[in-house]
Amino acid sequence: MHMTRINWFHYASPRVFDGLAARLAPCFAVVSGVLILAGLAIGLVIAPTDALQGDVYRIMFVHVPAAWMSMFIYVVMAMYCALGLVFNARLAAMMALALAPTGALFTFIALLSGALWGKPTWGAWWVWDARLSSELILLFLYIGFISLHAAIDEPRRADRACAVLGLIGVVNIPVIYFSVQWWYTLHQGPSLGFGSGVSMSESMVWGIVVMSFGFWAYSIAVTFVRVRVIIRTRERTSPWEARLEERPA
Repeated sequence: MHMTRINWFHYASPRVFDGLAARLAPCFAVVSGVLILAGLAIGLVIAPTDALQGDVYRIMFVHVPAAWMSMFIYVVMAMYCALGLVFNARLAAMMALALAPTGALFTFIALLSGALWGKPTWGAWWVWDARLSSELILLFLYIGFISLHAAIDEPRRADRACAVLGLIGVVNIPVIYFSVQWWYTLHQGPSLGFGSGVSMSESMVWGIVVMSFGFWAYSIAVTFVRVRVIIRTRERTSPWEARLEERPA
């Protein structure tokens, strides 16, 4: 039986990846829309009212997946930064830059939804809790990454400078995740996981999981769209770009 091997290095070319991203972005956009709507339906309609917090706990169905994505995207961004530095890979640097705004968005959503959740449960919009403070630092890292790249005119030099910042900042991710275990904090422990101590109904778990996959699919879709813009902006003068622009709409 003949098996076709996929040459993944083939997609390391920005020109080739541009076509792949163009085909995949709409698919992930549709998937994200379906999953996010399903997650909201489960969280707002199907999941029962919490015995202690009442309906205010439903913010969790946005807050928890957004917090997860804020950390996950930064780790992926740092991996692309490492690939860009080690292999001088243009596409890896472009992907890191494309991921940063989405990571910043989810970090902001996590902080905002956390504040909306914290006011009725803790009695305060904000406390200098270890997890909240380290999550705020993560938002500053994303903003710093984007701002640093915009401040340097030469793209390749900007890529290298941002890669160093991205790799240094990744040490903040375990601080965010383990902060509730390392220090005394008001923030509750992990919402899901072995030994988390959090008892949840099956519908609550499914609401968080479905919404998380919806946010994940959304991140892929918008990152593919954004990286295509970056590719075309940087390689505007290349022959393949000129041929693309000449194609009839």
